[in-house]
Parts: sequence; C-alpha cells; structure tokens
Amino acid sequence: MRVLPIAVAVGLGAALIASSGNSQTPDNQIRPESAALVRQGEAALSAGQFQAADDALETALVVDPRNRQALLGLARAAMKQKLYGQAIRFTNKALALEPNDVNALALQGDAMVQLGATARAQQNLAKVRQLCGGRSCAQATTLAAAIARGPAVAQKATAPTPKQN
Repeated sequence: MRVLPIAVAVGLGAALIASSGNSQTPDNQIRPESAALVRQGEAALSAGQFQAADDALETALVVDPRNRQALLGLARAAMKQKLYGQAIRFTNKALALEPNDVNALALQGDAMVQLGATARAQQNLAKVRQLCGGRSCAQATTLAAAIARGPAVAQKATAPTPKQN
C-alpha cells in the first residue's frame, strides 16, 4: 500500500518530463512569425521609419527571444539613430546566443569605434578575421574601414565651427 503513492508520483514526474521535451524547438529553428516580423522591421529600417522598425523587431523578439536577426536589426536601427551604447547592448545579446557571429562582431566593433573604444574594436576585428579563416570577408573590410575612419564624435569635435560676427 505504501508503494502505490510513490509509484504514482514517479510515473507522473516521468510523464511531465517527457511532455516538456516534446514541445521545445531546437535552437537553430526560429519561429516563422518572428522571421516575418524581422523582414518587416528591416523594410521599415531601410525606409528610414525607425519607430516602425523598432516595433516590428521588438515584437519579433517577443515571439522568439532567440532570434539573433531581430537583435542585429535593433542594433542597426540604434546605429542609424546614433545610439551606439544601445547598439552594443543588442549585439552583446546576439553574441550571447552565438559568440562566433561575424555580423554581430563587426556591427559591435563599428559601434565601439563610434564611441571611441578603438582598441576594443581592434579586438573584434581580429576575431572577425580569424572567423573568416584568413580569406577576405566583407565584415572585416567594413570594420577595418570604420576603425581607420575613426569615431564620428571625434570628427565632429575637430570640425571647424563657423565664426559669428
């Protein structure tokens, strides 16, 4: 008689564990609704509609929090609005999901350059070049050009100001 409650509890626990595993999707599969929202957000970003892009991309993250493309879209939107710290935060989240994402590393490096953290951007460039396997890739070329160009903040500070009479 004392064995019956234990057997029922073990059986119920096993059933719950088995059913929870069936509903999980692999990490490499993003929900289609989330992917569609990313495409919508990217289109809005291309059209310069930052609020619509943010809304669509944030909704994509609500639908599927593992969507790195949504995080990178939010980072690109932040870059276009000159919100470099926010862009770095979004790329950090994307890199937490996939540490070897060359697009996220390059975008993060560009944001770091804009904030004046050129040494950290150089580290990202070295990692991008390593991940590209010695061959030239667009992400490495773009980041190297951003590092050579320097931060936008410094360019504005050194620009001559018009004299007032």
